[in-house]
Amino acid sequence: MSDDVAWLDDAEMETWLALIGVVMRLPNALDEQLRRDARLSHFEYGVLAVLERAEDRTKRMSDLAYLCNGSLSRLSHVARRLEDAGLIERFACPTDGRATLAKLTPHGMDVLAKAAPGHVALVRELIFDALDKEEAAQFGALARRILNRLEES
Repeated sequence: MSDDVAWLDDAEMETWLALIGVVMRLPNALDEQLRRDARLSHFEYGVLAVLERAEDRTKRMSDLAYLCNGSLSRLSHVARRLEDAGLIERFACPTDGRATLAKLTPHGMDVLAKAAPGHVALVRELIFDALDKEEAAQFGALARRILNRLEES
């Protein structure tokens, strides 16, 4: 091993492995629950949730891809499925003909509203029930700090 690398000490390695475990297992657990209960993938749920919070329930596809942490190509495939199911509609941006917008439909809102309770219950069970209020606040602050570093790079 090279001496010019700041190797992780035992405590850091334990923390790193725990974080990797969460990063690898949490998406699968969320995806499994949503597929079983709502016939949605976690990514599809995320697309609907971002649109639900957007002004006029509409977002530019490129912005939606960024906010959902997916490529534009992946989002396009998912958007096609969501559109075929009547959950969203896509149309040309009236102010920029090169851009495509996605809008959550009333049916999409209904599906999201039915999926949300089970999703939130699982998030609460897996994350927040394991933490007290102070730990949850600390965890949020730490996660945001790490996320900011990732977004900077």
